[in-house]
Amino acid sequence: MTELKSLQNHFLVAMPSLDDPYFSRSLIYICEHNAEGAMGIVVNQPSTMNVKQLLEQTDKELTVSDNKAEQIVLAGGPVSQERGFVLHSSQREWASSLKLAPGVMVTTSKDILTAIANDEGPEDVLIALGYAGWTAGQLEKEMQENAWLTIEADEEILFNTPMHKKWQATVNKLGVDVWQLAPGAGHA
Repeated sequence: MTELKSLQNHFLVAMPSLDDPYFSRSLIYICEHNAEGAMGIVVNQPSTMNVKQLLEQTDKELTVSDNKAEQIVLAGGPVSQERGFVLHSSQREWASSLKLAPGVMVTTSKDILTAIANDEGPEDVLIALGYAGWTAGQLEKEMQENAWLTIEADEEILFNTPMHKKWQATVNKLGVDVWQLAPGAGHA
């Protein structure tokens, strides 16, 4: 049996043939990948609210600075859509933070939201509701079926590329014309 290569801190790039309405042309940042499965956050699908609206729901006492108020909250995936995840540049650790790569952390505690509202949060921030999850072997099977391509995550694309351009920017970085790839799996 081959050893599992972790895809943590990688992007999953949806192939054009992936017609699931939730994942069509999606770009997912993989936060965790091990023998038990995988967890990632869709980083290019908008939700129906902005940061100000989200923060008003979590704490009515907060006054949100104009700096991040209009930033769109991401639809991070179909699992636990009531849970928030903050992908951010490394700064300090919050009550519930996990370092994913030298420049990327994920935090799930409300203390970071208060800091963001007060313009004291990390410089680079993506807030998402929900996540994408795979059981043991499920992601590997989907990759064998050519649903996804992978590439090491790029912080410039993750944090600084406009949401609607992230998928194409990552495809360009792969250096292949995904529209020319066959949708089915090939077997030699």
